[in-house]
Amino acid sequence: MYRTHNNGELRSEHINETVTLSGWVQKTRNKGFMIWVDLRDRYGITQLIFDEERTTQEVMKIASELGREFVIQVTGKVIERESKNPNMPTGDIEILVSELILLNESLTPPFTIEDETDGGEDVRMKYRYLDIRRNPVRENLVFRHTVTMAVRNYLSGKNFVEVETPYLIKSTPEGARDFVVPSRMNEGQFYALPQSPQTFKQLLMVGGMDRYFQIVKCFRDEDLRADRQPEFTQIDCEMAFVEQEDILQTFEGLTRHLLKEIKGVEIGEFPRMTYDDAMRTYGNDKPDIRFGMKFGELNEVAQHRNFNVFNAAELVVGIAVPGANSFTRKEIDKLIDWVKRPQIGALGMVYCRCNEDGTYKSSVDKFYDQEDLARWAEATGAQPGDLICVLSGDTNKVRAQLSALRMELAERLGLRKPDEFAPLWVVDFPLLEWDEETERFHAMHHPFTSPKPGQMELLRTQPGDVKANAYDLVLNGNEIGGGSIRIHDKEIQSKMFDYLGFSEEEAKAQFGFLMDAFQYGAPPHGGIAFGLDRLVAILGGQETIRDFIAFPKNNAGRDVMIDAPAPIDEAQLQELNLQLNL
Repeated sequence: MYRTHNNGELRSEHINETVTLSGWVQKTRNKGFMIWVDLRDRYGITQLIFDEERTTQEVMKIASELGREFVIQVTGKVIERESKNPNMPTGDIEILVSELILLNESLTPPFTIEDETDGGEDVRMKYRYLDIRRNPVRENLVFRHTVTMAVRNYLSGKNFVEVETPYLIKSTPEGARDFVVPSRMNEGQFYALPQSPQTFKQLLMVGGMDRYFQIVKCFRDEDLRADRQPEFTQIDCEMAFVEQEDILQTFEGLTRHLLKEIKGVEIGEFPRMTYDDAMRTYGNDKPDIRFGMKFGELNEVAQHRNFNVFNAAELVVGIAVPGANSFTRKEIDKLIDWVKRPQIGALGMVYCRCNEDGTYKSSVDKFYDQEDLARWAEATGAQPGDLICVLSGDTNKVRAQLSALRMELAERLGLRKPDEFAPLWVVDFPLLEWDEETERFHAMHHPFTSPKPGQMELLRTQPGDVKANAYDLVLNGNEIGGGSIRIHDKEIQSKMFDYLGFSEEEAKAQFGFLMDAFQYGAPPHGGIAFGLDRLVAILGGQETIRDFIAFPKNNAGRDVMIDAPAPIDEAQLQELNLQLNL
């Protein structure tokens, strides 16, 4: 037996008991005649004491040679600690060691394994197995487990059945690029790793499973961003014989359950907003509604003067920043520089101070009088003490620019509080979006999404106006889940493929198996998928998903710990009938 107790559970009531503990040496303090060792495992730290008057010379010698992260086993008596540590759960006791076994030595770690470490991110990712020994990382992984179990328990209680679907599937042309896997036994042919189990969960509905879920790895070979991983985890769900309202109620319930069980937060009915309203009011389809700063469109009150910048713009739009009239001119200039960065792309920013005495002072006073500026304040909802920030330009671009500015200001003003939770349903997305590169419409979600009832015929005449029977769940400005009611009729699905530019042969080659299945009594069905990594990070009060993944990749999609991806040898290439062009 390596241990009778873990290093976090011994208390005063265990005094005079003989115990056996195992773990890693956190640190040692050697006074010569007395040695103290902090012994750590997943559960906590227990102080060990070696005393030359009460400990054998052999044990004292081994103790004097212990280094950081050595793995040891000790047996001894629990005694009362002379200098108690109220900051440690085990701070009232220590172990007077009688036996000490060295289980394994350790090199000196490349960084300090403590809550506040001296290791940079790159070093900690290279030695991730050591980083996991640190409390913050380990607690994040335990937290992820807690969330996952709460999800499983809730869905199981709602008659959902967890079903595993294949990882080696067929590549499809829609969506992001696939990771492909060569088949040794089928020369020149390839599997793809799933971007989602979409078609399989629909087939499970055809198979009569009625309610399916899966906590599943998915893969996308996309250009990487700071907080995007090439492999990620979804809570994937599908339901039969449902309409949109059934799904919204079920998964609003799941989210409410998680907020209550994990965070102790009770949330009422989730607000709902159409995609068009979200874009018009917040400039994006996943607005953070923990704070205000709603967009005010200013065309009618700003394009009647001789200010050509506004007059030439498709849209003039502004936000009222609460209390920001206190910003200095230097701070405002920095904001203007911020929106002009290439990542944002604005040409500049007009501002207007809303003074406490009810007067206004703008950067364009040459063109606008007090009455004009008062109308700006009315349109943006500005109050005395606020600052109005105004951008102008092409509608889609300027909305995205102002949305980015809104989020940046909220961050600077401390309005994005991690302990506040503001969920929101966004509904009625466009079914299709125009791709300038290919000069045709693509499915905004995927080609299996059903149009809103009664809008199928609009696809021929006004495809850009057709709304999808789709919905996203947004939490604190992040999309945490999205889904739709699916097409379940073969003829309608065939028409959809046709509208999306698939030939009959292409549709049959790519999705013939699904079309065939629809001929055997496919029920009405729909579903949703949550991004587990993002959900856990938000519930954990953090923005970075990497902190909640055991072995994440870096920003370049590399696993620096195992050095992957990596070349394979020539023999493997030949076996797979592959040849590299060097």
